[in-house]
Amino acid sequence: MFSPTRRKVLKALLFGGTAIAAPSALYAAKYGRGEGMPWSPFRGQPPYHGTVEASFFTPAERTTVAAICARLIPSDDGPGATEADVVTFLDRQMAGFYGRGQHWYMQGPFLEGTATQGYQTEHPPAQLYRHALVALDVYCRNTYEAGFAELSEDRQDAVLKGLDEEEITFEKVPAKTFFDLILKNTIEGFFADPIYGGNRDMVAWHYIGFPGTRYDYRDFVGHDGARIQLEPVSLSGRPGWNSP
Repeated sequence: MFSPTRRKVLKALLFGGTAIAAPSALYAAKYGRGEGMPWSPFRGQPPYHGTVEASFFTPAERTTVAAICARLIPSDDGPGATEADVVTFLDRQMAGFYGRGQHWYMQGPFLEGTATQGYQTEHPPAQLYRHALVALDVYCRNTYEAGFAELSEDRQDAVLKGLDEEEITFEKVPAKTFFDLILKNTIEGFFADPIYGGNRDMVAWHYIGFPGTRYDYRDFVGHDGARIQLEPVSLSGRPGWNSP
């Protein structure tokens, strides 16, 4: 998966209806803005109370997650996860009820699931991220004497490939499950509506020509397959619409 063709894969995912053009969990806008964020013990970990931009990740975690996202969706022939600010999307998701697994059944028994059963670990996403990021840092420092974000892109790709192919394992959490989850979340954050923190300035929508969440498309029904030139619109509208 770590090849120059991965951007084509992302396009295929989106147009094939597999990629998610809306986040897997809603984020309450007040979270991370100094109003507090409710959480339940053992449903993840306490959020990191930092800046408006940082709701859950510590600065070190945010740096690592941003570096992972940058390799999963690189800035090569178009905008990548960095330009789309995917790390902010992930940060907000982990700080919210998605990160806590609040709407999931999270009681035992916990058995090894099949490939078709989806997420099966006893750790809510936020807790999985936190444990996995610690384990990833330990692995990288023991192997390369540097944290993941400090490695060359080639070495970063090698580590991610090792997680994907289960050549690298963690003690407390399944490394492959973490890789699959952060890959899924990164794609979500890249294509999601900007109100959730990712897809900053609708860069992903501009890149693929997606017109966004418009009221309707009745004026363009009879276009006979011709390309429709429309500026993308977020759920919150376009910047010009909100100007005083």
